[in-house]
Amino acid sequence: MGTGRRRWLASERIAFKILEERGFNIVETHKKLLIDGIEVGEVDAIAIGPDGERYVVEVKAGRLDVHGVRQVYTAAELLEAKPLVVAKGFADDAAKKLAEKLGINVIELEDVFLVDAEELENIVYGTVVEATAEILRLILSPPPVPPHHIERLKAIASSDSAAEAAKRLGVRISELRETLVFLKQLTPLARRGGWRGISLAARLLLLGLRLRATLETLSTAADRITEQSA
Repeated sequence: MGTGRRRWLASERIAFKILEERGFNIVETHKKLLIDGIEVGEVDAIAIGPDGERYVVEVKAGRLDVHGVRQVYTAAELLEAKPLVVAKGFADDAAKKLAEKLGINVIELEDVFLVDAEELENIVYGTVVEATAEILRLILSPPPVPPHHIERLKAIASSDSAAEAAKRLGVRISELRETLVFLKQLTPLARRGGWRGISLAARLLLLGLRLRATLETLSTAADRITEQSA
């Protein structure tokens, strides 16, 4: 199933739930439109409103345009019901004016309301995977760090703010700028996470450098033992 189709189905489920919370009773979904026995279209749902009226419901994953307004109005006329649309607002003023003129009830939702739990889970999962990969990169494959950054990184890693880090070093905050720029160019953790992200990036980088130094020391020791045993 394509991403667009999944997104639309997610929007439909959420829209139906919101309508039910507002007192609508969904009595039929994916209602076929027939003229003289010939199928000419389909509506997302038929619902009975809290006012007792029968509604044709159309769900839009995006915004309602003029074509969508005409579509739901025609469907409502054919089914002798009131038109109702759930969407992320109107595509433009023309769609809004036409909907008002035709008496179409439009429930406007913010983008966040039309995100399905599965879609949200995928977003969170992808973010966690990217963050984990970045953490591992800094620990297992730390880039070369100019020596003059090391002490500054230590101060940044152990401080709750730039002011505190500067105080630890006995310098002005502006003198930390070069190291902060270095971190932000190095990793999105520092670019996107505010000071917490910067501090975390510094800690991870220092950990990676210590790990590399330890491994190099062990490797050298192993080589010596091998040479002595030969």
